Amino acid sequence: MLLGTVLVLLLFGGAGAASAHAALRSTDPGDGTVLKSAPRDITLTFTESVGLLDDSFRVLDPDGKRLNVSDAGHGPGGSDTARVTLPAKLAQGTYTVAWRVVSADSHPVSGAFTFSVGKPSPATVIPDTGPTEDPATESLFNMGRYLAYLAVALLIGTAVFLTACRPPEPFRLSRLLWAGWGTLLGSTLFLLVLRAPYESGAGPTSAFSLKAFERTLSTRPGEALLVRLALLLVACFFVVRLLRLGEERLSRAWQAAGGVLAVGLALTWAAAEHASAGIQVPVAMTSAVLHVLAMAVWLGGLAALLTMLHRAPSQLPAAVLARFSRLAFASVTVLVATGVYQSWRGLGSWEAVTGTTYGHLLVLKLLAVTLLLAAARLSRRWTGRLVTVAAGAEAVTVAAGAAAEAEAVVREGTAEAVVRERVLEAAVREKGPETVVRERVPERVGGPPSAPGPAPVAPGPAAPAYRHGLRRSVLAEVAVGVVVLVLSTVLSGTLPGRAQTEADEAGPATGGLPAASVTDVPFAVGGATGKVQITLDPGRTGDNSVQAIVYAADGGLATVPELRLSFTLPAKKIGPIDAGLKNRGGYWGTNDLTLPLAGDWRMKATIRVSDVDQISVTKTVRIVG
Repeated sequence: MLLGTVLVLLLFGGAGAASAHAALRSTDPGDGTVLKSAPRDITLTFTESVGLLDDSFRVLDPDGKRLNVSDAGHGPGGSDTARVTLPAKLAQGTYTVAWRVVSADSHPVSGAFTFSVGKPSPATVIPDTGPTEDPATESLFNMGRYLAYLAVALLIGTAVFLTACRPPEPFRLSRLLWAGWGTLLGSTLFLLVLRAPYESGAGPTSAFSLKAFERTLSTRPGEALLVRLALLLVACFFVVRLLRLGEERLSRAWQAAGGVLAVGLALTWAAAEHASAGIQVPVAMTSAVLHVLAMAVWLGGLAALLTMLHRAPSQLPAAVLARFSRLAFASVTVLVATGVYQSWRGLGSWEAVTGTTYGHLLVLKLLAVTLLLAAARLSRRWTGRLVTVAAGAEAVTVAAGAAAEAEAVVREGTAEAVVRERVLEAAVREKGPETVVRERVPERVGGPPSAPGPAPVAPGPAAPAYRHGLRRSVLAEVAVGVVVLVLSTVLSGTLPGRAQTEADEAGPATGGLPAASVTDVPFAVGGATGKVQITLDPGRTGDNSVQAIVYAADGGLATVPELRLSFTLPAKKIGPIDAGLKNRGGYWGTNDLTLPLAGDWRMKATIRVSDVDQISVTKTVRIVG
């Protein structure tokens, strides 16, 4: 039920665009630059290596028509660049570049920027690049990722619990083990099919394109998913072997094979996420593998322990609890060590803790892990009490056995003495004392009655309460562990603080978005209808240029005898500031508008369509600092 609730929340609450991991560092030509001559190439530089798609670049000319460009490739700078060659001759005006690539850690990222040849166009074509992913595709893909993380924890954790802790009646964990294996297999196939539309930003129906599927199989994320499928097919034989043995121990060879399979499965995550890009890749990959394994052993083992505590009709031996307690402690130690390293690698600075989304999520995860450790400490205390009670009961049983044995010896000695005395008296009466003295009296006649064994000693009235407390604390661990697992998955889909800082330091033009602010102002007056498209460039504090184009209802250009534009900032009681638009033949514009402060400005457009008909429309535009 807990798993279902989490999935519903994630499916319907996580439809926003996922944060990509490769941030745009620079563009050549730069965003908003005006060039004297046309460039031959467009080059993008990112904070990490990127993969290219068939449609990575869309270049639109000043009229909004798409240019025929070369296939996208990497530039001389290496795999963290993307380059495309432009046609030999470009007309004067402003060109818009929309781009889309895939980060080295498998997440898509997209954006757009503009540059001009000769002089800027009266109006810039601003393409709607849309969300990074189709919302439906993104929700389904994220659901598959969450299921895969939960499933690998169940599979590896339950297998390790059976092998290392050796609980009685292991068949009671067969459903849990097969559920982990089957869910991981299904989610891997699901992710493999959805990989192509996830990268291209298309809808789920495009997943059935054979060409797109073939391209997925040639990418590193696709290869990692294929390797995971192959390992799961081999793991099926390991699961069958483990369950057939029952309470017998696996041989060392089978244990080694299981360890290799677990490491291989963890590698399929490390090879396609944060660890595969950035600094110290070999160390990061090793840390990521250990982190996934420790997480799986701990959380999956908790699920197995909880299952045994609730389903086993007999009491779980204290030795099993003690073994898992030691195993969990080792897993937590590995988690803390690798988590500290991965946090440092992802953040890069203390400022990123409070200044980036990655840092905020990391703080939330830290709080959740703290709660998890508190629950784990409580479980260890309950386990310690149960082990102590069990040890005390065993000591009492041993003592009772020793007392019973001593009592039997005493009874045996008394019985032998009585028999010896009676035999001696009869022999004296029959043979005389002299003969009896010469003869040897048997040392042992008959035997004492068998002494009953000691009765089993109950562990005492405290044991049931301790077991109930352990069940509750383990349940709390599992619940908080699911939250930690969800936060870990969200973190793997968030731009690391280090990359965010690098992108911010590169300047505002590296965000991959158009710098200009474009606002459509519809109007209807005197029988005339249409809209005015107003472009503020760069849409920031200070000097701005304004271009205003009037469109008729049919989408064609229209002319009006007068167009006025003024700006007011109510929060600071500034304005109105008249833009001073001038008719420049086909559009109205000015290069002398100064907006001194950032904030939400009220832009009032007054459109006069005849000598007597005019209308004023007010829109809010955000000016950034």
